[in-house]
Amino acid sequence: MSTPPPPGPHQPQDPYQPPQPTAQGPYAPPAYPQQPGAGHGLPYQPWAQGYSPYNHPAPVNGLAIAALVLGVLCFLPGVGLVLGLVALRQIRRRGERGKGLAVGGAVLSGIGIALWAVLFATGGASDFWQGFKDGARDGVSISLVEGECFDAPGGRLSGETYDVDKVPCTGEHDGEVFASFELTGDGYPGDDTVTDTADERCWSLRDSYAMDGWALPGDVDVYYLTPTEDSWAVGDREVTCVFGSTTEGGDLTGSLRNDETVLDADQVAYLKAAHVLNAALDTVPEEEYVEDDLPGHKAWAGRVSAALGEQARMLRAHDWPAGAERPVTALAAHLDKARAEWAKAAKAEDADAFYEHYDTGLGLIAPGQAVTARKALGLAATPPLGDDGADTSIQV
Repeated sequence: MSTPPPPGPHQPQDPYQPPQPTAQGPYAPPAYPQQPGAGHGLPYQPWAQGYSPYNHPAPVNGLAIAALVLGVLCFLPGVGLVLGLVALRQIRRRGERGKGLAVGGAVLSGIGIALWAVLFATGGASDFWQGFKDGARDGVSISLVEGECFDAPGGRLSGETYDVDKVPCTGEHDGEVFASFELTGDGYPGDDTVTDTADERCWSLRDSYAMDGWALPGDVDVYYLTPTEDSWAVGDREVTCVFGSTTEGGDLTGSLRNDETVLDADQVAYLKAAHVLNAALDTVPEEEYVEDDLPGHKAWAGRVSAALGEQARMLRAHDWPAGAERPVTALAAHLDKARAEWAKAAKAEDADAFYEHYDTGLGLIAPGQAVTARKALGLAATPPLGDDGADTSIQV
């Protein structure tokens, strides 16, 4: 039996690696020392999992960690309890660490389930969720009520804003809230739809807060605060309708409110009658020229004629004070004449005939016809003017 050459200097021979061949010829297998008591010269068994000079501890079970986290946060306690029980089984089977974590997570999750059960039984869960939504909404939307005044960031009533400063209406301010309403639906309808709805509804609600349109300053217009897509996601559905100034850097001073809380019964009766006509006038067809939509304009003239008849009836039905009875009666007579002209316009056979009766009827409801009656009732007697100096309201 040949003997392998000795290992070189500083290179200890690994007893489990065969010697490499040398220039002297092929190597011969080394003689392994026999295991004591073993027959047939069997060698030692090699390491089962490979040799490592350091002792590696058993890993920590991941489900145990997750169970403890969910238990501490009290979030999804049912899931935390299940993960804790599964982790205990895996730890016993695999020899992993983390038994204390799994037990702690399961116990805390069990306590969390008990707390949630108490909350649901007492109604506390709904209160908690509502409080959460209110808190989230406060971070992305603005809460204002009718009659409140405020200053906007930078004095601008445009763009996105997340906060305003409420101020007394007696001093200067950027905006005054005159109405609010809730949008409906689950999914966010889109910026355009929200804006169109806000514009239409806010304009229709304006007269309920500022019943006398003549009392509004000429630079006052309607603005609105609407939900954003982000605030919609946490339950914000409120649209806030606001009066503001169209003048660059302009402010409002004093409240613009004039409704039943401010006006007397005679003033309210007069303005309610006037609103009947205004509502009909606002239904004018989109086509500006009669020639482009004669049937639509004729139908509109019919609505205006009916509104004039109702307005005259309401004015005659009210018991006016002595100083206002004669001018209001005279105004009702003008409305009767106007109604007849608008009725003829509604039956016109062509655009020329329509214009003839329309022009006459429009003159009979011009703002100047109402000045005397308004003065007698203590209402604003100067019609608001637009930028071009023309009357902006036909309200009588």
